[in-house]
Amino acid sequence: MTISYETIHDDISELLASHNKGAIKIRALPGAELRDDFARFVTPAQAAWLDAISWKAKPGSHALLPGETGIAEVIFALGDAEPSPASALALGALPAILPEGTYELSDFPGAPEDAVLAWLLGAYEFRRYFTRAPKPIRALVLPEGVDRAAVIARAQAVWFARELINVPANDLGPSDLADAFASMARVFKAEVKILRGAAFLEKNFPLLQTVGRASTREPCLAELHWGNTKHPKVTLVGKGICFDTGGLDIKPSPAMALMKKDMGGAASVIALGAMIMAAKLPVRLRVLVPTADNNISGNAFRPGDIIKSRAGVTVEIGNTDAEGRLVLADALAYADEDGPDLMIDMATLTGAARVALGPDLPPFYTEDEDLAAAVYKAGAHVGDPLWRLPFWMPYDRDLKSKVADVNHISNSPLAGSITAALFLKRFVKNAKRYVHLDIFGWTPRALPGKPMGGEPQGARALFEVIRNEYGRGA
Repeated sequence: MTISYETIHDDISELLASHNKGAIKIRALPGAELRDDFARFVTPAQAAWLDAISWKAKPGSHALLPGETGIAEVIFALGDAEPSPASALALGALPAILPEGTYELSDFPGAPEDAVLAWLLGAYEFRRYFTRAPKPIRALVLPEGVDRAAVIARAQAVWFARELINVPANDLGPSDLADAFASMARVFKAEVKILRGAAFLEKNFPLLQTVGRASTREPCLAELHWGNTKHPKVTLVGKGICFDTGGLDIKPSPAMALMKKDMGGAASVIALGAMIMAAKLPVRLRVLVPTADNNISGNAFRPGDIIKSRAGVTVEIGNTDAEGRLVLADALAYADEDGPDLMIDMATLTGAARVALGPDLPPFYTEDEDLAAAVYKAGAHVGDPLWRLPFWMPYDRDLKSKVADVNHISNSPLAGSITAALFLKRFVKNAKRYVHLDIFGWTPRALPGKPMGGEPQGARALFEVIRNEYGRGA
C-alpha cells in the first residue's frame, strides 16, 4: 500500500475555508471570562438555554447557542491558563464533536496560528481502511494574517507520522516505510538513499542485519540529507521496527497487539525532519531510519549470541525482545562518524519508561544542561510534554557481560529505560550534543488535538527547540 506524503496535504487543505460565508462563530475564551459575564455575548434566550441544559464553563466544555435558523454560535471554555500553543490545543477537541459546517474564530485570546494548528491536529482521523464515507468536514476559516502554507506544513508532518504508525504491519514493512520516507524527501528536494538488507554486512551494519534477517521482508536503512553543508549539522535517528514479535524471546499475545507502532520513533523523526525542511531552517539536516521486522524463523538471532557492532563493540544478546537498541546502535555509530552538532534519537524503546511516566509523558536524556532546559520548556510551551531522566552512570555496571564487551540488556529488572539509554550512549562519541527520547508513540485515549492512535511524541517540542536555537527560517 502506497503511503505518500503529498496526498496528506490535500486532506488537510480542505479543512481550511477560504471565505466566511455562512460560517458559525466559535467564541473561545478563558473559563473565568465565560463564568463571570455571559451577558456580554449571549441573548436572554440563549442564557436561558444554557441554564436549561445546566451548562458549566469547565475547561474544554462547549455549548451550541441556538439562533433563529439553527446554530447561532459556539462557546468554548479554554480554561484559565495564559495563552500559549499548549492552552490553544484544547480547541483541538472541537473538530471531532461539532456538527458538519464551516466555523470561524471569534475573540480568540491567543495567537490565531496556534488555534488553527490545534484545529488541524484534532481533525485527523485514521480512515484508510473504511469502506464507508468519511465523516463530514468541519472546516475552519483561516484567520487573517495566518500563514496558510506554514500551518498546513506543520500539521502535515504530524498527520503523516500518525498515518505511518496507524497503518498495520501487513501494509507497512521495512521497504514500505523507507519508500514513504523517500516520498517526504522528494517534496523538499532532499537527497535520499536506501540501503537494502543484502548490502548490510558489506557496508558494516551487523546488528541491523542480525535483527532483520529472520523476516522475509529485508531490513533497510533510509538516509536523507538536506540543507547547506556550511550550516550546523543536525542529525536525527529513529527506530523503525515495523513489527516486533519479540523474536525467539516471543512476546505474549497482549504485548504483541500494538507492535505495529514499534516504528513510532522513525515516524517521529520523519515528522521532525519534515517540519525543519518546511520551515527552511538554516541547518544541515541528516535523518536516518533503520527499519526491520523482528521475526521468528530458523535463522533468527538467539539469546546468548555475540555480535560485533559497527563501532567494533562486541554485544552479547541478553534478550531478543530488546531489538530496538541493537538497530539503533549501528545507526547511531554511523551517524556519529560525521560529528554532528546535535544528534537526536527517538525510539519506542522500553516498557519501563511507561511504568515510570505513563503513556503521555516520554522521558528524554541528555548531558547538556542548557539543552535539557530548552527541551523541557519547549514541550510545556507547545503541549508536547517531555520529562528528563538521567544518564545515571552507576547503573552501567548492570550491562556488564562475562563473555563480551557489553550485554545489551540489564541484569537487573530495575531502571530499564535508563540502562537502555546508557547502552545507546556508548555508541555516541563525536556528536557535540546528544538527546535520546524513549517514546510511546501512541495516544491510548483521545486528548484535545491528539486523537486516539499513533502520535509522533516529542517532534513538535524538538522542532521548537531547533527553531529557537538555529534561526526561525522561512
